[in-house]
Amino acid sequence: MINQANTAFMLIATSLVMLMTPGLAFFYGGLVGRKNVLAIMFQSFVSMSITTVIWFAVGYSLCFSGGEGAIIGNLNHAFMMGIKPSDMLQADNIPLLVFIAYQMMFAIITPALITGAFANRVRFGPYVIFLVVWLLFVYFPLVHMIWGGGLLAQMGVLDFAGGIVVHTSAGMAALASVVFVGKRKVFSLPHNLPLVAIGTGLLWFGWYGFNAGSELGVDSVTALAFLNTDVAASFAGFVWLIIDWIRNGKAKFLGLLTGAVAGLATITPAAGYVTTGSSVIIGCLAGTICYLAVEMKNKLQWDDALDVWGVHGVGGILGTILLGVFATTAVNSAGANGLLLGGGSFFLKQTLVVIAVGAYAFVFSLIALKVINIFTRVKVSEEEEREGLDIALHGEVAYEEGVN
Repeated sequence: MINQANTAFMLIATSLVMLMTPGLAFFYGGLVGRKNVLAIMFQSFVSMSITTVIWFAVGYSLCFSGGEGAIIGNLNHAFMMGIKPSDMLQADNIPLLVFIAYQMMFAIITPALITGAFANRVRFGPYVIFLVVWLLFVYFPLVHMIWGGGLLAQMGVLDFAGGIVVHTSAGMAALASVVFVGKRKVFSLPHNLPLVAIGTGLLWFGWYGFNAGSELGVDSVTALAFLNTDVAASFAGFVWLIIDWIRNGKAKFLGLLTGAVAGLATITPAAGYVTTGSSVIIGCLAGTICYLAVEMKNKLQWDDALDVWGVHGVGGILGTILLGVFATTAVNSAGANGLLLGGGSFFLKQTLVVIAVGAYAFVFSLIALKVINIFTRVKVSEEEEREGLDIALHGEVAYEEGVN
């Protein structure tokens, strides 16, 4: 029987996660120069269309077919058997179609995260090919293994809302893309910080659906994940702000915004498995370690343009490992006890798996880009980069010169 309260909540959560992709587009759009705003925003918005098509065709079935405890995955088979999707219920008595839509929103934003790393340097067509290939061979298998009842789920690996599946995989793929495309020829400062702030606000708002919605219903864990999300983001943003202020002598708005996003990424795998006290520690560590990761990236001269690796990749890895430290069944009986409560084996599993997933995402992404480049040039030319991708690739501009 359908639980109307859970269904209504999950429809709202699905809408919130959908809003995160436009939020990401605004966030990235404000960080690049004026000549590349539309190009990078386009890369986020196009994922909403292309990923939906792939999800409808094969994505959902690949992610949630088979596996112990998995829900009915092959919709085409269900149709042939005369089963209406509206009659299918997820475990929390929500319509299966709601679960399908909710998971689709995760699939949409994950490859879009990668684009900030190679801002201003990749042609649109090869990006679309990479998006499709990456979903099929990185994202979908990870979803199946962790959330679809596959191997890692059976091993007892936990990822509440995507620290491994989303942020580690996208962050390490971003680093691979930086290795492949190399440095920009033209550097520009963020052209519109208010746009970045709007994007951050939309991401933060949507993240409540991302994390709290991952409980797939309304209960005490939902409330815990909601509160932990806000607490970790707030502490991470504050810590990043303070460190940046001390080091550079001025309080930077961009530092606060970046730190908050780092906190959101880091708490994601642990949101429904740790106490709020632990989320404070996770947020503080996120603000510190992700800041240091970005500083290290700068010293090593990795041209990760919008710090996808340092914020999302390092955040996802850090959060997954800290879940292995702070998890407690006292707040969620479906979880596990972490290292502090004697769960040494759980901590080891979380650590080894997140390292393995990161390595796979990096290696596959690097190889995929090299193979795609054999058939069609991935990198823009120096002339295109200097002209700006909005005009060079799309024949459009975000701001008409001389027009108020």
